[in-house]
Amino acid sequence: MIKVDHAGEHGAICIYSGQLFMARLFAPGMVAELQEFLSHERRHRAMFQAELQRRHYRRCRSYWLCGLGGLVLGLLTGLCGRKAIVATTVAVESVVLKHLAHQLHTLRDIDPLAVATIASIVEEEQHHHDHSAAQIDVRDPWFRALTPVVTAWTETVIWMGMRS
Repeated sequence: MIKVDHAGEHGAICIYSGQLFMARLFAPGMVAELQEFLSHERRHRAMFQAELQRRHYRRCRSYWLCGLGGLVLGLLTGLCGRKAIVATTVAVESVVLKHLAHQLHTLRDIDPLAVATIASIVEEEQHHHDHSAAQIDVRDPWFRALTPVVTAWTETVIWMGMRS
């Protein structure tokens, strides 16, 4: 699970990096927000990297797939502007929060160090979700079009990572 979390944080870094690159041109009002979210994700990845090192684990085989997929998603949604960016964040973070809650439940009596690491990032991931959700109407075409696609892609990447 820690391997998949590490790969997922790498994917999130790539999403926000792609969005930040495009937002400078197409949604300049979002630059500071994206920089903040990106800094959170970089810290989360470092925390999971430390857990991998402590356990002498290699990173997940899906690490680079998460990065490439994240960058493409970030660039495309960033190109489409603010509504696409926030819709993507809501969709990704919804899946991530569900995944983290499952991990916390599964690991609670098995691995207290993993639980502590996972629990330490939940508040920021929830903030990303809630802050973005407050900016979009669920009836908005961007939200309605992107949510099922991004949700399915995120769930698939997590599923693949858990089986590698």
